Amino acid sequence: MSEKIKEILVEYKTKSNKDLVLAMDFLSKEFDTTKHLVIELTKKIDKIESTYNKILKEYESRKG
Repeated sequence: MSEKIKEILVEYKTKSNKDLVLAMDFLSKEFDTTKHLVIELTKKIDKIESTYNKILKEYESRKG
């Protein structure tokens, strides 16, 4: 994050509309990037859980 963006985010009440648009564009991109990462991590966690459960089921079937 650039110093300009940081400044706008802190002092948004006194910044120009042009600066506010710049900050909103930045925040929108950050939101989309973060959302994508969360979705990808959720898929990975689901796959890990599924694989773990398959292995656990096999392990438990061998105990008895």
